[in-house]
Amino acid sequence: MTSTLASLFGPLQPMALAEDLAAPLLALAIPEGAADPAAAACAPAAGATVPDRFTVARGLAVVPVRGILTPNMAQYERWFGWATYHGLAETLAHLAASEDAAAIVLEIDSPGGLVCGIEAAAEAIAAAAAVKPVHALVSPLAASAAYWLASQASEIVMTPGAVAGSIGVALTAAAHVQPGSNGAQIFEMSSRHARAKRPDASTEAGRAELQRSLDEAEAAFHAAVSAGRKIPTAELAARLSVTDDPQDGGATFRAPEAIRRGLADRTETRAAFYVRLTARTTPKPRSPSRAFAARAAAAAALARS
Repeated sequence: MTSTLASLFGPLQPMALAEDLAAPLLALAIPEGAADPAAAACAPAAGATVPDRFTVARGLAVVPVRGILTPNMAQYERWFGWATYHGLAETLAHLAASEDAAAIVLEIDSPGGLVCGIEAAAEAIAAAAAVKPVHALVSPLAASAAYWLASQASEIVMTPGAVAGSIGVALTAAAHVQPGSNGAQIFEMSSRHARAKRPDASTEAGRAELQRSLDEAEAAFHAAVSAGRKIPTAELAARLSVTDDPQDGGATFRAPEAIRRGLADRTETRAAFYVRLTARTTPKPRSPSRAFAARAAAAAALARS
């Protein structure tokens, strides 16, 4: 039986993911012979060969932000070209300091991903935007964790028909309610002072702990969006809700509605977006190399002799 990517995302992992929009990606088969990366979900994967994380042309650096986002799954980068938080943090720090990049584009097509590790990437985007323009191009999807990242850019542009939002955090929890098929009842236990390590979703105390964890992650998500989009924190939940109840947030919005709610700045075709940006950026003039300068000096000396 073919294993799919969905099997690598187990229960009790807080996810900032629009699951309906992620379904086609989660249904992808794990490449034959690939090592199971589930154990490395929040740990560096050393030695993996990954594709280029950005390109620079005419002073404009373009950084793809695609796929289901994870902290450092180099396997996903290698297999599918998907972004990781570790990779994005490294890339943005490099481009922020690079004289070759006058501006940065995050070209986003992602339904979101794990919560673990996202804040470092979001902070790197905000830090880069403090020193040079960072443009988020939603083409065509920036949902949940992907929108968390986009919200830290200098501007958010959505292509026609693009979708953004799904601001919130969720997880899947399970509890054993009857013996397994082998006739054995499974009990999961934790040490005396680590009851929150394995919350029991069948109990009120367990659900309260899971809710606490989710609300803590959502608070960080909201704080990032509030700061990045200059929306007062006290207004954000109501602005995201699809009803009069602030708890009814978490929806995605097409460009006109996202702009109306302050979640994006404009709608623009991809072609028009790049025409506008490349008109503003010009390649940095390169100084002659030392070898060229030496040859020029030698030629000038010969001419004078």
